[in-house]
Amino acid sequence: MEYDAVTNKLIIMFVMEKMEMPLTENSIIEICSVKNNWVNYMDCLDLLYQLSEAKLVYKTECKEGEMRYNLTFEGRECLSYFYTRVPSDMQTEITEFSKANRLSIKQSQEYYANYTDADDGSYLVTMRIYESLITSPLFEIQIKAPTRQAAEEACKKWRQSAPNIYEYIFENLVNTD
Repeated sequence: MEYDAVTNKLIIMFVMEKMEMPLTENSIIEICSVKNNWVNYMDCLDLLYQLSEAKLVYKTECKEGEMRYNLTFEGRECLSYFYTRVPSDMQTEITEFSKANRLSIKQSQEYYANYTDADDGSYLVTMRIYESLITSPLFEIQIKAPTRQAAEEACKKWRQSAPNIYEYIFENLVNTD
């Protein structure tokens, strides 16, 4: 169902509030347009810009020039007055989606993994952990993988295991016992 621009802005703001963390533009689009058909893709981009210009959301630069969006005080206040314009069944759907997907979205934003070709025919896998709203990585490690498939598997596993790997390495480096 198509909604007017004001309702779509409120939907985006409601999503941001329910996710309880700053979101990248890609995450907002994926949540609102790709995984759920709450707001049209092109409208989502334009409305996010409008919300930023109206100072209802603010942008903060994070890792590698990536921007994260969050509600301003004024945005939260505006949403508190007009959230009833978001249909109640959609409010429920957004709330349930947020609860079910918050951790995976946080991981996709904070646990970075990518690989590049190395000169010797192997692949260099770079894995990082970012904290919210911090531009430099909290933790970074690079490994060589013999095949593209191994590099892809390392990236996939990193996104699932990053906190445990970080904790293990940290504990073994700083433990003086």
